[in-house]
Amino acid sequence: MKKQIKQLKKEKNAVILAHYYAPVQVQEIADYVGDSFYLAKIAKQSDADIIVFCGVYFMGESAKILNPDKKVLMPDLTADCPMAHMVADGVIDEMRKKYADLAVVCYINSTAELKFQSDVCVTSSNAVKIVKALPNKNIFFIPDKNLGRFVAEQVPEKNIVINDGCCPIHAKITAEQLLREKRRHPDALVLSHPECEAEVLELSDYIGSTADIITYSKKSDANEFIICTEDGVDYKLITDNPEKRFYYPDPHPCCSDMKLNTLEAVLSVLQDEDKEVFVEDKIRTGALVPLEKMLELAK
Repeated sequence: MKKQIKQLKKEKNAVILAHYYAPVQVQEIADYVGDSFYLAKIAKQSDADIIVFCGVYFMGESAKILNPDKKVLMPDLTADCPMAHMVADGVIDEMRKKYADLAVVCYINSTAELKFQSDVCVTSSNAVKIVKALPNKNIFFIPDKNLGRFVAEQVPEKNIVINDGCCPIHAKITAEQLLREKRRHPDALVLSHPECEAEVLELSDYIGSTADIITYSKKSDANEFIICTEDGVDYKLITDNPEKRFYYPDPHPCCSDMKLNTLEAVLSVLQDEDKEVFVEDKIRTGALVPLEKMLELAK
């Protein structure tokens, strides 16, 4: 299958992008592996005719918004992110009426429709930097309450109103699970994603995006780490640090939607080109503005 995928990529001038949470076999054959921000930049820079995005649906949408003239395919169009939809109808309009200078800051883990209604997108890597750079005093942060709370703590000079959404995978990690793991590995540092609940972040030695966690573990002198994010990142952590040990809260945080991106599905979509992502023109052009603003402010 890997040989067939490689041949089809060459024949069709295709590029395969995979998120760190995709299965190991898919990360192995991908041209680029990264977090949402990195993959968004790569999608925009790519000169491929076909982008195969091994992630969840909002990522495919973002790639299509940034590359309207390219064919964006997903191995499985049902791979979705529940958090991407977690903003109640009408609440953005209500907030704009309430605050005259409001900036709607939209986590990239959101639908194209939500991006269309927003002023700027952010990722967990750049959210603090971008919110600080905005001239607005009032911020409505959607859809993730945990990342929103983390940003609010880092930028106390702004009034950040937080939406009530969350990543079900990160939200399921409890302080009890983490403490149990800490008792098993008392010398391990705890590295956590800001999508985790406050009780988990309070017990953490470092808080950062998936890419930041990878960088931190590589530079750290420590040899043991407890990782509070989706366990697909384990492949990159072990590849970069074969001499170090990585542990996860039990049960392991695992996104079943990300795992739909199998090797078989990648091969099938390259062969048939049948699982294409489409975004309505009006939504696409509107959603492009906050995405491009993110790329500019994050430089």
